[in-house]
This record gives sequence, structure tokens and C-alpha cells, in this order.
Amino acid sequence: MKLLTYGQAQGTRCGVIKGDSVVDVSSLLKLDNPLKDVQALLELDENILAKLQSALDESTTHNSILLSEAKLFSPILQPPTIRDFMIFEEHATAQGTRERQEAWYRMPIFYFSNTLCVLGTEDSFPHPDTCERLDYELEIACIIGKEGRNVPASAAMDYIAGFCIFNDWSCRDIQADESSVGLGPAKGKDSASSLGPWMVTTDEMAPFLKEGRLHVKCSAKVNGDYWVKDSNAGVSYHTWGDMIERASKDSRIAPGDVLGCGTVGGGSIGEAIRKGFPQARFLLPGDVVEMEVEGLGNLVGRIDPPENPNPNYRYKVTSLPPIPERGIAKDYKYEFKNRA
Repeated sequence: MKLLTYGQAQGTRCGVIKGDSVVDVSSLLKLDNPLKDVQALLELDENILAKLQSALDESTTHNSILLSEAKLFSPILQPPTIRDFMIFEEHATAQGTRERQEAWYRMPIFYFSNTLCVLGTEDSFPHPDTCERLDYELEIACIIGKEGRNVPASAAMDYIAGFCIFNDWSCRDIQADESSVGLGPAKGKDSASSLGPWMVTTDEMAPFLKEGRLHVKCSAKVNGDYWVKDSNAGVSYHTWGDMIERASKDSRIAPGDVLGCGTVGGGSIGEAIRKGFPQARFLLPGDVVEMEVEGLGNLVGRIDPPENPNPNYRYKVTSLPPIPERGIAKDYKYEFKNRA
């Protein structure tokens, strides 16, 4: 199933796609109160997705609208947490131009992102005022479907309700500046994340799942031009199970939690520049970024002008990070290393 959050006059609702329509899940399940998003559905019952599939199969009449007429929001409006990992070696090593610490290979590393600025497909956000190196990150996220603690990797897939496309918008200059202190990323990742266009349930993505990895092709376009094409998400160094084991150790995961896998190989602007894409540059107001992931759909984000420009803002970056040399990794091809 494809589950989504869509807008109606009374507010947002959880919906499920059937054909070219969006069916209201609350109506389908005969609930007394409407569900505001996919998280609200997942919180009802650990077996709610199976119950919903049965109700969808058996129902002959639906409270529905055309998908083409629906305003889509992030499937999870305000996730309990967003943990964003970095499990692709091509991105972690800047296409072989830098070495990573031993810890990166030993365990899946993550940071916590901002749950208050989560956008849906076609949403726009203001270009961060003090940023001169705005980047996208082409990622996949899993949505947690039930609560857990200290979950081993071997059991982790039972906790995943489904998958979405995830765009971790990143202010590279702010990120580099604050990370030099040894803390972060934080403010460099604070302005926006995009999630959607819907959540595709794990059973529907099963044909792409092998040995804990999602073998799908991932692409990104800026203003209609591809800056990465058919990157393989199946070559991650760590697995989805590794991520969940690490996230839940001595902690909790809960329905609606978002775990991003990190940027797939070639899925950022620095990588597009290194690969020699002639149009690749950091993002500006007016740009439109479209991400395509096999089996998951398309996620579109738009950049507006800054909303409160302040040339005298006191916490500006004082030194911009260097722009990668264009074409330096033109012939680079990642060789998959399966973690022992």
C-alpha cells in the first residue's frame, strides 16, 4: 500500500491510494475520529496495516478524492524523532577524495534533525538567509511502525512500516563552520527536510529488499536537468537493520520515527560537481529539486527567496568552504564493500 497525508477543508487526513484515488483511511476503518496523518494510523495498533489492507480489499464504496486533486503533506507531519545516518561510502569519502575514521566503518553514525520543519512534496521553503552553499541530499527514509527498545538487526525489519524519499536540505557553509568546533551538524541542517510523497509499505517494497538493503535506483534533477542518475541504493555499507539496532540501543523507537539512510552515492551537489555535471552549483531561490526513487515515486521541493534578509546578522560564516574541483571524480566508480 501507499499511505499518505492529504489536505481537506477540515484539516489533514490519512489516506491510502487505490487506483487514481485517495481513500480516507478513517472512513475505511469506520473510526469515530479522523486520523490526521500516517503516524496517527500507526499508533492505533501494531497490526493496523494488515487490518487496513483487508478493509481496502473488502470495501466496495469509498470516501475518496482524485489523487491529482489532493494536496499532499509529509506522510508524518511532525515525527517524534528524525535520525539521519550516513551509510554510503561514496558519499562518506567524497567519492574517494577523503578518508573516513575507523568508527564510520565500525558502526552506523547518525545525528538528530529538526522535526518542526518537515515538508511534503511540492512544498517550498525560504532560502536560509545566511547560507551561500545550500545543498540537497538524495536519501531514503524508513518509517517505524511499532515501539521498540534494544532491537537486534535480525529483527529490525519487523519494526519498519514502510519507506519514503527523504531530502535532507543542507547549508554546507554553516555545517562546516559549526562542525569545526566538534559539535553538530545542527544549524546547518535546521531549516527544512522534505519527506514523501507517501509511505510505501514494506511488503510492497519486498521485491527490492535483499540482505537488509533496498536495491532501488535513485535520481535527482534540478530545474529539469539530472545531476545524478540511477544511483544504486543497494550498495550501502551498513544495512537498515544495522541502523535500527544502533538507534534503539539503550533507547526507544516509536511509531512515526524517521530514520534516513544518508546520501546515496552521487546524491549531493558536491558529488555532482566532482562528477563533472556542467550545470551543477549550489542552490538559489527559484530552483526546483525533484527526486526520483524506484518504487517510491517523486519528491519535489522548491526554494523561495529568504524571508527575513539581514545583512548585519551577527552569526554569519566568516570563511566559505572550498567548492570541489569540477570533474575530479569523473571516472570514479564505487566498488561495493559488504560489511563483515
